Amino acid sequence: MASGNLTRVTEFILMGVSDRPDLQIPLFFVFLLIYGLTMAGNLGIITLTCVDSQLQTPMYFFLRHLAIINLGDSTAIAPKMLVNFLVTKKTISYYGCAAQLGGFLVFIVAETFMLGVMAYDRYVAICSPLLYMAVVSPWVCILLVSLTYLYSLTTALTVSSCVFSMSYCSSNVINHFYCDTVPLLALSCSDTYIPETIVFTSAGANLFFSMIIVLTSYFHIVLAILRIRSSEGRRKAFSTCASHMTAVTVFYGTLLFMYLQPRTNHSLDTDKMASVFYTLVIPMLNPLIYSLRNKDVRDAFKRFLSNPCQSFKLM
Repeated sequence: MASGNLTRVTEFILMGVSDRPDLQIPLFFVFLLIYGLTMAGNLGIITLTCVDSQLQTPMYFFLRHLAIINLGDSTAIAPKMLVNFLVTKKTISYYGCAAQLGGFLVFIVAETFMLGVMAYDRYVAICSPLLYMAVVSPWVCILLVSLTYLYSLTTALTVSSCVFSMSYCSSNVINHFYCDTVPLLALSCSDTYIPETIVFTSAGANLFFSMIIVLTSYFHIVLAILRIRSSEGRRKAFSTCASHMTAVTVFYGTLLFMYLQPRTNHSLDTDKMASVFYTLVIPMLNPLIYSLRNKDVRDAFKRFLSNPCQSFKLM
């Protein structure tokens, strides 16, 4: 096709979760509820871990930042998604799409490595409990979180710049409910070999290295738990990791399915359903998985409800 016949795309059309008109309003209320619960749960975790003196430990410091990441991840996607359920013209500008992709990548990469950081925290707590506060010191906590954010920002800028360096000329209909790398590359009218290689190599490397951290940590955790003689001691040690193991399995399993399946078997519709889960459902579930079954958090919540003014004075 001659370059003179190409019209540069200035906006994209998001097809959404479903194109059926009769489902738009019911889906709006479903995802509004999910987003509302996500906001309430994660803001609650952030507040409690800031104001309660008994939650000032490395474990809850990392949990606070996981909640911040979950809020950012959902907020990068949900507001535009909710608006599109209610309007006829489901468009997003070219630069708005680039910003949404960049924001999504920042938080999804940050979550990937924050789960690895939290696995390392549990490894130190169980395998070296006497050295826990020395090894995972406040300075180390700040360093690990800062490196996580810095790396995720660098990755997001690199990948989104690569995707939007491509030419988008004719079709502008994205078979998704937000701007993601795979459906955007599928629309490009230029050679996508190098961007696809960068996108999938980056995703694979991030998953691989973060999973190595998680698997290595849990290998040593399991060995340490097996060395505990009392069944009650083993149960208590395992209970401190059970929530994190559940969240890691669900999160990494979904991402592996999404990004590392063979290109020939790639289905954008299947990816769309998987994306709903890890961009909207998992951020809603994480406060439940990590905290609401935790006695310390429940007690902190009761203290906060009984005297919220005093709690905020302690900040």
